[in-house]
Amino acid sequence: MKHNPGFLKLVEAARQKVTECTIAEVKAKLDRGEPFHFIDVREDHEFAKDHAKGALHLGRGILERDIEGLIPDKQAEIVLYCGGGYRSVLAADSLRQMGYVRVASMDGGIRAWREAGYPLEGCSK
Repeated sequence: MKHNPGFLKLVEAARQKVTECTIAEVKAKLDRGEPFHFIDVREDHEFAKDHAKGALHLGRGILERDIEGLIPDKQAEIVLYCGGGYRSVLAADSLRQMGYVRVASMDGGIRAWREAGYPLEGCSK
């Protein structure tokens, strides 16, 4: 997907302020059973099509409104992902601004997760 320059500029500015992690790091955390919140910030229809196994859904459109009800602990570890790692960077920056201190964006998003053959749920063919 070709993104518009204004969007890319916004993402790059946010990227300077947030932590990013790889899909391999997230998969290893899941495999070790480490406690963290794994959140898909894509749209409802994207999540329904498929999502990373074990991920919760809190779409980008409602993330800031609902996150404190779902995760009131601002020290909790949170990993966000989207389609390719752009929206999740913006979402991580929003949560950082809200006081969450252990938030990361999963670089490559669900596309990289799928390409690696990592487990998916909700797959509709």
